[in-house]
Amino acid sequence: MNLLQKIFISLGTNEGNRLQNLQKSICLLHEEIGNVLTISPVYETSSWGFDSEDFLNCCVSLTTTLSPEDLLLEFKRIEKSFGRKDKVGNSYQARIIDIDILFYNNEIIDEENLKVPHMALSERRFVLQPLFDIASNFKHPKSQKTIKELLESCTDDNEVVVFAGKLKNPFNIHVFSKYNFIAIEGNIGSGKTSLAKMIAQDFNAKFILERFADNAFLPKFYEDQSRFSFPLEMSFLADRYQQLSDDISQYDLFKEFVVADYHISKSLTFAKVTLPDDEFKLYRKFFNVIYKEIQQPDIYVYLHQNTERLLKNIKKRGRGYEQNIQPDYLKKINRGYVEFIKSQPNLNVKIIDVSELDFVRNRSDYLEVLRQMLH
Repeated sequence: MNLLQKIFISLGTNEGNRLQNLQKSICLLHEEIGNVLTISPVYETSSWGFDSEDFLNCCVSLTTTLSPEDLLLEFKRIEKSFGRKDKVGNSYQARIIDIDILFYNNEIIDEENLKVPHMALSERRFVLQPLFDIASNFKHPKSQKTIKELLESCTDDNEVVVFAGKLKNPFNIHVFSKYNFIAIEGNIGSGKTSLAKMIAQDFNAKFILERFADNAFLPKFYEDQSRFSFPLEMSFLADRYQQLSDDISQYDLFKEFVVADYHISKSLTFAKVTLPDDEFKLYRKFFNVIYKEIQQPDIYVYLHQNTERLLKNIKKRGRGYEQNIQPDYLKKINRGYVEFIKSQPNLNVKIIDVSELDFVRNRSDYLEVLRQMLH
């Protein structure tokens, strides 16, 4: 997965329903580019470099995993989707929407078709004013001057007037504000770890990753299940209890909430499949004691994935000890999850069928998963 990058862009329009153009473009940025963090008020100013209807301008900060080059291509595509025509020569012209990259983190890019920071940034008050509203202390990576300092020294005397307040942000960064702990669950290969990572990254959450890779019994279990199933399940139960107890209780001032890629109940689900009846009865006694001590999640998300897709995902990620997992085993695990969910009427469960979704590569699928989680 590509690293999350923070960018600043400017949006301008002087054709058609100008305010609607800006709002629609912000919605497209949210749906197709990345997470919209902040939006400046909308300013009106006279056209710059040619005579036309006055422009509306605003600035937006986003996070995205796209490269600067891919961003440029996507912005051009969005502009064309509004009906914008290609520029002819070097002359200025009216535009239904104009999207410019102002900053891409602190990077300096000097290519023929892409120059970041934007070359004319320091000369344009209609850009600096809305940028000041959302990033006054951000430093220009070349001059090392803050946006506040650049605005104060700008010689552009064109009048910049507030036209409207902040437009609606389609990406509400506070949608998880009422939650303290979220658990993402699912069968082997369902994508629970990927989703938990994405949520932690996008919403500034503390991420708890199950420490299964450190379990010495796991490779042995896949070679000889009857011999190693009980020590495996007991070691998992102990480790999950310890990790969740420690990580949930340790408050992090800089994180909004906790998201884990597992729930303690998966210990019972897998144990029921792997252990013979007598061992499972003994195991369950230990589990019931531990389960009462663990903080329960505000949301328990179960990702349902069909067996065929699970096997493809398992093969793709290439863990050697998983390659011999059989379809019947996955079906039993799935049934175990369903039985557990049915037995927990007080657990806030969100079952999401991701069999036809690719939320890692397709942003619209990711947003659909979030929508189902929160509604």
